[in-house]
This record gives sequence, structure tokens and C-alpha cells, in this order.
Amino acid sequence: MFLKYKTNEYSRAQVHMANERTFLAWVRTSIAVMAFGFVVEKFGLFMLKITELLSSIGEKQVRPEGAAHLPPRPDISLFSSKIGILLIIIGEVITLISFMKYMNTTRQIRHELYHHSIVLDLLMTIAIIVIAVLFTAHLIESRI
Repeated sequence: MFLKYKTNEYSRAQVHMANERTFLAWVRTSIAVMAFGFVVEKFGLFMLKITELLSSIGEKQVRPEGAAHLPPRPDISLFSSKIGILLIIIGEVITLISFMKYMNTTRQIRHELYHHSIVLDLLMTIAIIVIAVLFTAHLIESRI
């Protein structure tokens, strides 16, 4: 009887550790999404500043009459900034939802009533699709 109790405790510990590893994987994913959002946001700011710099250099040069001067497109850079901020927010939401799922799974394991849920997986898939659509729109807009 003592051996059976020990085996059950080892099994329960393994399940808890697997739950913890899953939670930490989601945390790493959310940190990566937030870091990517930070890079995208800062790249948008960089593009805005480089556009201003090139525009001011171009205005100082003597231009022949009739030369078309295209104004800088800060809306593209601001779009990058908005996407970057959205990515950071999505990373924060992923962290919050993964923690809620971790706590729910821990409670279910303790009561030996585990039920699989795909909510976090579905939300992550939707977030990736939204990010892909926004980046595609940004790339199409920046080529025009």
C-alpha cells in the first residue's frame, strides 16, 4: 500500500511539473511577442525620423523647376507604431490568459478532474492571424 501511494504522488508531481512547463512556454511566447512589438514600434519611430531627415536634406538641395516633391509618409511609420503597441498588448493578454489557464489546470489536477480546453490555443491562433493580416496590410500600404 505504501508503494502505491508513492507512485501516485510521483505521477501527480509529474503532471504538475508538465503544467508548469506549459505555462512557462506560454510566458516565453508572450515575451517574444512583446519584444517583437517593441522592435516594430521602434522601427516605426526610426522610419519617421529617417524620413524627416531625408526630407530636410532634400529641401536644402536646389531642385529643377517642375520636379515633383513627394511629401514624407508619416502615416506608414505611425502604422508600424500602432502595430508594435498592438503586439505588446497581445503579449500581455497571452500572459494573463496563460496564467488563468495554469491556475485552472492546477485546480483540476488537485481535484483529479482535468478537462482539456483549447481556449488559449484558439486565442493565440486568432492573434497570429490578426498580426499576419496587419503586417500584410502594412507591406501593401508601404509599397504604394
